[in-house]
Amino acid sequence: MKLPTLLVAAWMLDVRAGFAAMRPSRFPYPRFALALALGIGGGLLFQRLSLPLPWMMGPMMFCTLAALLRVPVAAPPVIRPPMTMVIGVMLGAAFSPDLVARIPQWWPATLGLVLFIALCGGSVVWYLRAIGGYDRTTAYFAGMPGGLVEMISIGEERGGDGQVIALIHSVRILLIVMTLPFAIQWLEGVSLNRMAGAVSMFSTPAMGQIWLITCGLVGCFIGHMLKLPAKYLLGPMLVSAAVHLAGWSDFKPPFEIVNAAQLILGVVIGCRFAGTAPRTVGHIILLSLGSTAILLFWTAACAALVSSLTGFRAMTLILAYSPGGLAEMSLIALAVHAEVAFVAAHHIIRIFVVMVAAAPVYAVIAHFGRREDRRDPRGGGMPAE
Repeated sequence: MKLPTLLVAAWMLDVRAGFAAMRPSRFPYPRFALALALGIGGGLLFQRLSLPLPWMMGPMMFCTLAALLRVPVAAPPVIRPPMTMVIGVMLGAAFSPDLVARIPQWWPATLGLVLFIALCGGSVVWYLRAIGGYDRTTAYFAGMPGGLVEMISIGEERGGDGQVIALIHSVRILLIVMTLPFAIQWLEGVSLNRMAGAVSMFSTPAMGQIWLITCGLVGCFIGHMLKLPAKYLLGPMLVSAAVHLAGWSDFKPPFEIVNAAQLILGVVIGCRFAGTAPRTVGHIILLSLGSTAILLFWTAACAALVSSLTGFRAMTLILAYSPGGLAEMSLIALAVHAEVAFVAAHHIIRIFVVMVAAAPVYAVIAHFGRREDRRDPRGGGMPAE
């Protein structure tokens, strides 16, 4: 009984820490209010122009520009979990018994994903070394296609530059999320302006709101107890999926709440660059344009190969393989009527493979590369001038 008690106590400490971080003495409310206002403006503009995922893309672009121009904006990560919870519940609502029954048939696509991870990791790490001029450790952990938090932590432990690793991963997610929806909307000829099957909160029964809150809170607790990656997304998604698969409810989160969740998600991503020197961010963005092109090339190539061999829809495979954010790619999948469970499952596998394999593979590379390191005058994890 001691382990469950400790887990519950840890959960309560996590919750208390979250509330403590919202105190006026610790939370930058004026800067967050400005970021939120910019995000709302961006969302309204993108919606008016019928651009894809307006309530995520608009806030993301506006807040990114504001951060780069040194406008005093901020969106601490503590505000993201509740919004991520809503996205998780929404994704879980897309599960169906027929879809789950097809999971054993996904193994060819999963093998293709492992090949994709190896190709992306190898080519982007080479690119960051050869073109970016970063040391081996920084280039390696910055070039992994996933696991932002874990790669920063492990990379710093191995002597890499944590800030560079964080920025490159953040820009990777930013650029992929900014480019892929436009490409899909253009190629597929579909509108990503509104989620499929969206319902309004004014036409949603009160019991649907109760189910939303219950699935979210219970899912967050389970995600914490099971130590799931992206626990605030996967926990609620699993609980919501269980509720829908069991037939207890067929509720869907209202689009107003989903739009608010996307708004916060976009604001948080955009504000990641606040406080960083524009020259540093500009250099990494330029460098990341090349690495993003490499990632998207391998995404399209592997998706096309697996699609031709297996019959899986190429667009669904692109969303499943694309090394953007799990929540962001799942939202796009939902908008284009792709199998959300398929897309989400492959992103979870990608993150898991990167987290498990990155450190051991690096240890092997470091062992055989020590002689080269002694000859390499570069160090400290910063680009060579």
